[in-house]
Parts: sequence; structure tokens; C-alpha cells
Amino acid sequence: MSGKLVQTVTGPIDVETMGKTLIHEHFIFGYPGFQGDQTLGPFNEDEYLEAAIDIANQMRAEGVQTVVDPTPNECGRDPRFLRKVSEATGLQIICATGYYYEGEGATPYFKFRQSLGTAEDEIEEMFRHEIAEGIEGSGIKPGVIKLASSCDEITPYEQMFFRAAAKVQQETGIVLLTHTQEGTMGPEQAELLLQEGADPNRVIIGHMCGNTDPRVHRQVMDKGMKIGLDRFGLQGLVGTPYDQERIDVLLTLLDEGYEDLMLLSHDKVNLWLGRPPVMSDELASLIENWRPTYLFDTVVPELMNRGIKEEQIQKLFTDNARALFGGDKKAKIG
Repeated sequence: MSGKLVQTVTGPIDVETMGKTLIHEHFIFGYPGFQGDQTLGPFNEDEYLEAAIDIANQMRAEGVQTVVDPTPNECGRDPRFLRKVSEATGLQIICATGYYYEGEGATPYFKFRQSLGTAEDEIEEMFRHEIAEGIEGSGIKPGVIKLASSCDEITPYEQMFFRAAAKVQQETGIVLLTHTQEGTMGPEQAELLLQEGADPNRVIIGHMCGNTDPRVHRQVMDKGMKIGLDRFGLQGLVGTPYDQERIDVLLTLLDEGYEDLMLLSHDKVNLWLGRPPVMSDELASLIENWRPTYLFDTVVPELMNRGIKEEQIQKLFTDNARALFGGDKKAKIG
């Protein structure tokens, strides 16, 4: 064992026991405002729990041992629910502390406090308390801080969370996991976190597969940070490219030697809080492969048919997750 620990919803584990990991998935998620639609979209915990346990078992059947569920605080994060899923299945689940980006987050609370001049200190206090004491009196501690930015900008509101997270990471060593919108602001997120003193070995810039230009990915990884190519199956919606474009970018970066700095996932919303979105047949067909086993039953076989070695697959799902949560240093490439 390494002696390096990461918090899960059932307590700390050694990073060496993480095994095959999906770095970005959501068991339950709701856009802020779902709380006001519960007359027609009620939360039936027994029903949701049964469905979530089945989903976790599907992941386990593919050899997945750990899942990071970085649902933001205001989007239905429920660590007690996740603990029940973990206890029922043996799946190790890492939850988050953090807020969503301004355009889709619950902004009035901290924006009001921002106008009073207290918000940034309060955000820092929230992060520190949840990491040290647990979330909402549950005793369950987050294993990542979730950060997010808007399309083409990191707003002043969002910057507060980035600054507070970098400061708290210096004290705690917690992993910072981000959301980028429509393939933008990955390098800018990386630069901001570095300026604020974050440890690049414990940062993953998420949703980078929203950008199909490998030069942008290199700008992040050459700073020593990892990237998430973590929306496989979600294509043609919310500014996402098609999976074949993602695969081409991944193959290019693997050929260039970046195999130690990438992790894969789906960002699948498995269960929606409030009423599930109703989509046209055309939209539904675009995301028919957006499921928590798609990488393993479809994408990985294609990668291997195109020459990717088993050792590289091992890095993308297992070794790189251990390195991220262990804080292991990787040489810059470039």
C-alpha cells in the first residue's frame, strides 16, 4: 500500500486500491430549480436507489472499482444516497464539494454575498469545513473540489471558487476537478490555478474532449496537469463534438506520448432530479450511446483495433487515477 489516502463516501481508502476508475459520472443530478418542480418530478428514494444500484453493478461488471461523482453542491449532491449505493454494491464512490458554473448554477446566494464582500472567504470556509468535518452533518468527506467556468470566460463569480479552491488545496492536498464549457477555457483554468498556487499534479481539467484541437490539450498537459476526455457518448448537445472526433484526438495525443496525463469517462447523468428532460427522436438518437458502460463495450475495443496497447488502456483508467489522487509527479512533455 502507498499510505496515500483518498476520501470516499464510505471513508478513506488507499489510492492503490482505487483500481479501474471512471473519473466523471453522475448518479443523480438536477439543474438548480428542480427543487421547485417536485410536485411532478418527486424524488422517490427507494426507486432511485434501486436504479442506481443496478447502474453501479453494471459498472462493476466491467471491472470498475471506483467512480468520481463530482455533482456540485447546488445540483442535487447527496452523499448519503451515494453511500447507500456504495454499501450495496462495493463500488467505491468519491464525491465533491463545489459549485457549478455561473450560467447553469445557483448563483443568487453567493452573488448576493459577493456584493457584500464576504463570498470568497465564505466559499473557502465551506470547502475547508466539508473537507475536514464532512458534508451537511453526514460525516462524509469529499475527495475532490469541483470547479467550473463558462463558455469563453471565467467570470468574476467563478474566479472566487477557483481562488478559494487553490488556497484550500495548498492546505489539504485535495484534488481539483473542473468543468469546461463547450471546449473553452481549459488552458485559462490551468493558468489561473497555477497563479493561485495549486499543485498541478493534483488537478484534472475536465471535459477537454469538448475541444477537437490537440494543441489546446497540449497547453494544459504541458503545465503538468491531467485532462478529462470524459463525455464519451454525449455528442451533438451542449456544444459537444462527435465521439469519432474525440477518438481521433485521443489517438493523436497517445501517439505523441501523453498517455500519463489523460483519463476517460462519460459524464453520464444516470438519474435526473425533477422531471427527466423530454427529447425529440433526433436528439435521443444522438446520445443513444450515453451510458456508463459505453467506453468498455464500444470505445476501448475500437481503440485496441486501431493499435492502442493494453498497457495504455491501463493507464487511462487505472494508473492515471492513482497518480492524480496520489499526487505523483509526471514529467512535462513539450
